Amino acid sequence: MLSRKQRLLLKKIVSLFSVVRGYNIPIIILAQYLSAIFILAPEKRALDILFDINLFLLVFASAITIASGYIINNFYDSQKDLINRPHKSMLDRLVSQATKLKVYFVLNFLAAAMALMVSWKVFLFFSTYIFLIWFYSHKIKKYAVLGNLTATLMAVIPFFAITLHFYYSLTFEELISYKSHFAVIFAHAAFLSLLLLIREMIKDLENIKGDLVNDYRTIPVRFGESVSKQIITILTILTVLPVYLLIDVYDVGYMDIYFYLSFLVLLFFLVYLWKSSTKEQYVKLHNVLKFLIVSGVFCIVLIDPSVLYNGKRWILSN
Repeated sequence: MLSRKQRLLLKKIVSLFSVVRGYNIPIIILAQYLSAIFILAPEKRALDILFDINLFLLVFASAITIASGYIINNFYDSQKDLINRPHKSMLDRLVSQATKLKVYFVLNFLAAAMALMVSWKVFLFFSTYIFLIWFYSHKIKKYAVLGNLTATLMAVIPFFAITLHFYYSLTFEELISYKSHFAVIFAHAAFLSLLLLIREMIKDLENIKGDLVNDYRTIPVRFGESVSKQIITILTILTVLPVYLLIDVYDVGYMDIYFYLSFLVLLFFLVYLWKSSTKEQYVKLHNVLKFLIVSGVFCIVLIDPSVLYNGKRWILSN
């Protein structure tokens, strides 16, 4: 039987886990490693990628930075979240704001230290990334369009970091020979970025009440829900281009099944979007997008399933 002090400590650990969204961190790490193995460096053995110490430091520096970003975002959004997410907000408040800030600075210090172990250029990259996350939470997120675009940019920056890791050492001739491979990477990045941007705009619709009270000048607050839905519709239609490229132009193996299903889901998503008007309905749409993004991470292995058990880049043996 736990004592009262032990129960309180356990509740605070759960609260801090909620603040840093600990359930997202393993997905982010997995996404970066799968992207590295199947998309960014398909010519390398999977074992070489898994045991690349610099990649390990980059991936975990990214994960820690994102966790600290959730903390500072929670710090600035505490009043808004009382309206938009009252139950989660009460759980998050079990940890004091002072404690959250201490953990925030510790995590940023660890991320910067990991980055510096790779190189001073990586250190500057992550220092800029950390600053951008803080500035977004403090100022940028309150503004229409700019806030949505910045949030999307910050979500893809970790993947940009590991992309640079693999291609930084290539010669000019090698870069030319990889031109078509860069196009595949860009198509994947475009599809992911559009999904993330759509999700950010759905979150604005979902949180419109708290945004309005706290003077967040988001698109639905400034221009209305209808305009926001029109923009989301345009962005959803734009996903057709990277999906077409990835299915019909480039070779993504069995992952084309995921893109076909995603296209169908997005069609139903649009239909439901225009029927939605309540927070509960927007939450459902948000969850659909999260499902597409997370399932897309696991479906990366469909590009070349043989990597998992045999073939030119064995994981279990060489």
